[in-house]
Amino acid sequence: MYADYSTDAFEEKYTYYGNDLGAAWSPNGTFFRLWAPTADEAAICLYRSGTAGQQDLIRRVPMTPDRNGTWIASVPENLNGVYYTYLVSVNGNTVEACDPYAVTTGVNGKRAMVCDLESTNPAGWEQDRSPILSPNYTDYAIYELHIRDASSLACSGIKHRGKFLGLAEAGTKNRSGLPTGLEHIKKLGITHIHLMPVYDYGSVDEANPGKSYNWGYDPENFNVPEGSYSTNPYDGFVRVREMKQLVQALHQNGLGVILDVVYNHVYHTFDFSMNQIVPGYFSRENSQGILSNGSCCGNDTASERSMVQKYIVDSVNYWADEYHIDGFRFDLVGLLDVSTIQKIIATVRKKHPHVMFYGEGWNLNTQVTKENVPLAVQGNAWMLPEFAFFNDTMRDTLRGSVFDYHLPGFVSGARVPKESLLQCFQGRMSWSNDPKQIVNYISCHDNHTLHDRIAEALPQADEEELAKRSRLAAAFNLLSTGIPFFQAGEEMLRSKKTLSGRYLENSYRSSDRINGIKWNRLKEPEVQKTVLYYQGLLSLRKGHELFRMTDAGMVSQCIRLLPNAPEELTAFLLENEKEAIIAAFNPGICGINLPLPEGTWQVCVDNGRAECDPFFCVSGEAMVEALSAFVAILEK
Repeated sequence: MYADYSTDAFEEKYTYYGNDLGAAWSPNGTFFRLWAPTADEAAICLYRSGTAGQQDLIRRVPMTPDRNGTWIASVPENLNGVYYTYLVSVNGNTVEACDPYAVTTGVNGKRAMVCDLESTNPAGWEQDRSPILSPNYTDYAIYELHIRDASSLACSGIKHRGKFLGLAEAGTKNRSGLPTGLEHIKKLGITHIHLMPVYDYGSVDEANPGKSYNWGYDPENFNVPEGSYSTNPYDGFVRVREMKQLVQALHQNGLGVILDVVYNHVYHTFDFSMNQIVPGYFSRENSQGILSNGSCCGNDTASERSMVQKYIVDSVNYWADEYHIDGFRFDLVGLLDVSTIQKIIATVRKKHPHVMFYGEGWNLNTQVTKENVPLAVQGNAWMLPEFAFFNDTMRDTLRGSVFDYHLPGFVSGARVPKESLLQCFQGRMSWSNDPKQIVNYISCHDNHTLHDRIAEALPQADEEELAKRSRLAAAFNLLSTGIPFFQAGEEMLRSKKTLSGRYLENSYRSSDRINGIKWNRLKEPEVQKTVLYYQGLLSLRKGHELFRMTDAGMVSQCIRLLPNAPEELTAFLLENEKEAIIAAFNPGICGINLPLPEGTWQVCVDNGRAECDPFFCVSGEAMVEALSAFVAILEK
């Protein structure tokens, strides 16, 4: 039905290269430009409020056709705070739609709002800068967090529960007096907070956000902050200002900000604004007119089309420019084409060279609408040298297959070849040997939490054993070559156990009781021990470049299996001209003696304790306790 959209003739005639799509405000007037090449007529509807259905139309402003399929109009008055939609007629059918380039909206994102963006800047915004400027991705440590999870429960001690401002609050504590929220996170030693979707998504009613929950992988307005996270979703200024306040607060606390962006599909295919205005243009369909569904969300984005590509590139640049964002995690990036990702990186890096990019490079079944279009999958990592991919090999090796959660992984007792473990520890995957392309993880929002996945494989294990095995997994993950990543609450033995005793694998729309971070658990001894363990591991990683190498050749030279280690142990020797480090991992239920190379070794990780500074020395041999990691350092 929409095959013409992908022809060279359509692209040549209707690709618009300007940077003025949307509403450009000034005190003296607002200029509107809409891309609608198939439209017969177009107009702007100006409204007093942002609530769809309100009978408060101010007036309609006709638009004039302009170059490359765009329509334009100017309103010579100050429209700051005025809401608007586009009225577009195509083949006799008239639709009213939000502006795809809207920068803010009213409640539930149905009406865009003209906005003086400078007026939304918090005090000191002009001086706001990223605190993380290292060009080496392997210096980073990423913490994945849902805005609402951070503060939805009363035990958080946070005033603005479930809001942008909740995560920005300083000095918050639980009833035991232990730090929560931002206070807890900044002490961990991470460098970046990865925020699960914060753009305007359609699966939560912003007017009644407490009645439902969602992770937010349901895009409605890509350039607009989600209203349910603001203190007033009816006022388009508030969500923008409060999102900026959060970014500023995180930066002031030494943390970079990464956005989880979902350009691979939209919430409802034909209700999405661009698909309303240019019917079906944004989405792929096959030769039979059936929507492509590699995303399993009902539609796949046709990023290979020029104006879809432009929209995605413009959107990422907008977030980097307007909100000072430090990185982008691309959901199901394997559905997007390589060229789009290349253009994103090249354009963003012109002004923001520190910004990082990574995503899910799974090979999915999508019907691309043009020939010879390579997709951004792991196997094409060589085409995207500045883009990193999630390492599912690490995840499945350590905790067990994601497709059969009753099977154990290395940390739950499965026998894994040492060469396979060495490859994981070296960040040496079949699809890339480049450490800066490897995002190592053992848990994220998808699938079971680390604690629950181990519990599924070992149903007889008690909480103490589960905690030990979780810490063992963390040590391997956080000390391996590549970019360490972990889910918020993993350091607190996070569990999503239902009232019936089932470990919930997919909590994307479950209650706050399931998803909210249970800050009251910080008082539990095993949780306290695990939090300190994560802090120690991250500090140790930061203090030793052997854990943060960036060159694959150096990694192969400097990391190898430790000779003469007992068969029951997996032990590595990391060595350069400055120091040698032994990292050993024991998934067994008995302690094992490890013969050490000559010298006095300073122990930094042992029996569930981890610190950057050594806490004792050992020579000759060392006991690697059951279900634990051991790390010792020899200075040269």
